[in-house]
Amino acid sequence: MDHYFKRFEHRVPPEPVPHSIPRELLYQYLATCNLTLGIWYLWWRWTFALNYEALWFSLPLAFAESCAFIGSMLFTYNLWKVQDEPRKEPPFKLAECVQTDEDRPISVDVFFPSYDEEPELVKLSILDAQKIRYPHPIDIKIYILDDGNRPEMKSMADEMGIGYITRDGNIGFKAGNLRNAMEQTYGDFVVICDADTRPFPTILENTLGYFRDPSVAWVQTPQWFFDLPEGERLPKFLQRKVGNWAASIGASFEKFYGPVTLGEDPFVNDPQMFYDVIQRRRNWVNASFCCGAGSIHRREAVMEAALRAYAVQITQEQDEVERQIRRLTKEKQVDQDVSDNLRDEILFDTEFTPYKFHVSEDLYTSIVLHSDSERNWRSVMHPRVESKMLSPQDLQTWTVQRFKYSGGSIDIFLNDNPILRKGLNLKQKLMYGASFWSNLSAIWNIIFLACPIVYFLTSIAPVSAYDVTFYMHFLPYVLTAELAMMVGTWGVAGFKGKTNFLSFFPVNLRALWTVLRGRKISFPTTPKERQAGNFVKLVIPQSIVFFVSLFALIFAWVGYNTGSWGNYSFGGLVLNTFWIINNMLAMWGMMAAAFWAPPSIDEGQEAATDAEELKYGV
Repeated sequence: MDHYFKRFEHRVPPEPVPHSIPRELLYQYLATCNLTLGIWYLWWRWTFALNYEALWFSLPLAFAESCAFIGSMLFTYNLWKVQDEPRKEPPFKLAECVQTDEDRPISVDVFFPSYDEEPELVKLSILDAQKIRYPHPIDIKIYILDDGNRPEMKSMADEMGIGYITRDGNIGFKAGNLRNAMEQTYGDFVVICDADTRPFPTILENTLGYFRDPSVAWVQTPQWFFDLPEGERLPKFLQRKVGNWAASIGASFEKFYGPVTLGEDPFVNDPQMFYDVIQRRRNWVNASFCCGAGSIHRREAVMEAALRAYAVQITQEQDEVERQIRRLTKEKQVDQDVSDNLRDEILFDTEFTPYKFHVSEDLYTSIVLHSDSERNWRSVMHPRVESKMLSPQDLQTWTVQRFKYSGGSIDIFLNDNPILRKGLNLKQKLMYGASFWSNLSAIWNIIFLACPIVYFLTSIAPVSAYDVTFYMHFLPYVLTAELAMMVGTWGVAGFKGKTNFLSFFPVNLRALWTVLRGRKISFPTTPKERQAGNFVKLVIPQSIVFFVSLFALIFAWVGYNTGSWGNYSFGGLVLNTFWIINNMLAMWGMMAAAFWAPPSIDEGQEAATDAEELKYGV
């Protein structure tokens, strides 16, 4: 385990993208132009550009384009502007951030929930947590929350002089584990970590200042995977695989095409786009949500919101049962004694929990706190990385993780939709709506994947004609979308994320189907070590799309050039060729990830020097 980490210890996290007002104004201008052109294009598509001879084909594409445009509007609103929370000095005493007469230092509990992770892995996280510094006296207690109830983990906790909390059973999984710990600890603030979260020494001195505002309920810090594969440049790859003579071929190709890196973050795990762009730009409407690891919570907020949510749940269940009783008895009102007994029974059967027993307990808790209209709790997305974590190292682990994320979000959207929830304002609902809408995208992404294939195999166009009028409406819309995205995400790579989002459709569909059938999304822990073997079965849908697309592409161009079959237009062929190649590149990335394995690296080659380690401030 230690051998694995040594090769990455020298790495430093990326700095937050500096805020630029001119760039922000340019983005707002381009995004406004794009949305205006999008409305113009869709109006024209629905009123003038449907192929009435093939509505079975034309209508689904128009539907998909409309759904994608709704997503674009929500995403544009999400990216509209940056408004970072002003940094404040770390509080000296508790009274500076909590309404209390107690004149004492702040106390903080640092939680490391664990189930089946190796003690050596958790030990590295604890060692880093013990290096957390603070400019004033502070009471920091570190706890391992061991749902695996393992003697070796307790022995390690005793040896390191930290707290060890376990329980009988693991009801509620991580949420239940956190609830159990909250019942046995008393810190004013709680730092939530995963078993592999290694906090930096600065995590508290850079974040507790936000809590000087008594309405701040939690602070989320960006997650950073410090072991992401950096890949290998093409000349070096060819030299290693083929021989020295092949390196010159790779170098010549790069002179023509540009730098080519193979094996670089094959699973597109880099979360900078999510934290530095999407989450950070929700600060201005108080809609940045909690993502679990790397977050700091005000205990008072979590417990108070949980009590209110608990009371609402009891009342709703009682109202529903009484409604059924009145329907059966035909009475206008339930007897008071029956109502009181019913409430007592529901109270006895319903567990109180600070964190919802849900696969997305962090997202659920965020919604509960944001919708508390009595306290108007606020969240803060802190822009700077304050911890490092391990990334999924194989496609199976990646799939399990993404299935949980997607399924949890869809389950909340369908069963406790925040858009309909009282307490959230319109801006917050739009932000949460953007997150949930993106998890439904597999429905229209399938249409986008199928349309160029259908056109190439049948020569039937999904629009009235691929003519000048079509391109006059389509190209300005698409080009302004790309320009707006480029400016809006300036400094953060986005192309891989977009293609990965497209190839994500099988996992997304499976999550949607699981929720629609009323099945619960499971709570498996994400493996922290690479699973052996390849994972071809996991990319069968992507492989089918890739090879059918390739066949359709060849089929159409051969038919067009020989005149043997089809009635293709040159403009239609060109547009759909670019379209299908984009789809194939997206599928290929996922297919290659199924076979990817980390290269064997000479340990001495990448060992961190003392000077490099100092960059972490450790």
